[in-house]
Amino acid sequence: MKKNGSGRAISPATTAGGGDLDESRSRESFPIVGIGASAGGLEAFSALLAHLPLDTGMGFVLVQHLDPEHDSALTQLLGRATSLPVLEVTNNLRVEPNHVYVIPPNTNLSISAGVLTLAPRPKTRTPHRSIDFFLDSLARDQRECAIGVILSGTATDGTLGLEAIKAEGGITFAQDDSARYDSMPRSAVAAGAVDFILSPEDIATELARIAKHPAVAGAPGGRGTRAGAERAPAAVDRASHDETIGARTEEGFTRILLLLRNYSSVDFSLYKSSTIQRRIARRMVLTKHDTPERYAQFLKGNSKELGALYSDVLISVTSFFRNPDAFEVLRRKVWPALLQQRGDEPLRVWSLGCSTGQEAYSIAMSFVEAAEKAPRMRKERRTGSLAGTSAAVLCRGGRRLSGQ
Repeated sequence: MKKNGSGRAISPATTAGGGDLDESRSRESFPIVGIGASAGGLEAFSALLAHLPLDTGMGFVLVQHLDPEHDSALTQLLGRATSLPVLEVTNNLRVEPNHVYVIPPNTNLSISAGVLTLAPRPKTRTPHRSIDFFLDSLARDQRECAIGVILSGTATDGTLGLEAIKAEGGITFAQDDSARYDSMPRSAVAAGAVDFILSPEDIATELARIAKHPAVAGAPGGRGTRAGAERAPAAVDRASHDETIGARTEEGFTRILLLLRNYSSVDFSLYKSSTIQRRIARRMVLTKHDTPERYAQFLKGNSKELGALYSDVLISVTSFFRNPDAFEVLRRKVWPALLQQRGDEPLRVWSLGCSTGQEAYSIAMSFVEAAEKAPRMRKERRTGSLAGTSAAVLCRGGRRLSGQ
């Protein structure tokens, strides 16, 4: 296969975000690695590729800061460092495992359902953040199957993108002091968005290890499968073996949740099991434990790792009008019923998912729009704050975010 050709075998589609990813993502899905670099990035990425095995089963997408006025020779230069196919991205190009994709000049790159999409880079006086732009879309699309890497470069592009990937349960890397220009990786590390700080050569080694980890490769209890949930038709002895493995996996998760409850006084057993298992699987990958039982043993008496797991389980993911379907239900059903029921009485809303406030403010804005359209309200009363209705939205802990 030519490294810059267009003939490609079709790989199974990766379902975009939304809903339970354990249900929607195919078992053949694979991790996609987003790599951001700027000055000094060619040298760093070449070193990474040179030490990367050819059979990781991962897809690699490089977003490099390029001169918008000139054609790029990056694809050809990187092709000399690896036997993997290296392709410059064209619009609507599906990511395949064991392929490398390179952003073309003067474009913004995003991904949806495993398909790369190009858009012209807008003309603006502010610095372009093409790495953040792609990594954020990668986090939303691939969630726990997203991996982010920041290599040599100046300024801070990539920090927000790594934060988004880590928030969705993905894994993040930054180049160590081997970076020729360390501003970009140093910014990501300072923000607490990095799991591994390594040289490009060691990043390649770690990626190869992660690719073989059962939680990534699709073993029971891994990311992308449900523990003990599926069993292919087989002989009775194989079915019995699978049931035993599934039972051990469930027992391991139960022990982990018990240890976490004893450490934090928070009972996560009634949380969404698929989400909790993905967070646990992430820590298993990072700490190099291949089964929940072994990770549970590692956790016992390990306050540092228990704290890290607790932090991962509670990691903040927030944005304005997140989960649009829920806000549509508020708009169509909840607000009209409450406005009719409460009349001019005060209305208080408690937002459990507060984080930095975007979701709570979104609830307030949604209420304002509903109150302004309420038929019971006289025209002259629709000019005031919160449509003349006394209301407040409170985040967890009781902090008042908006109201009259």
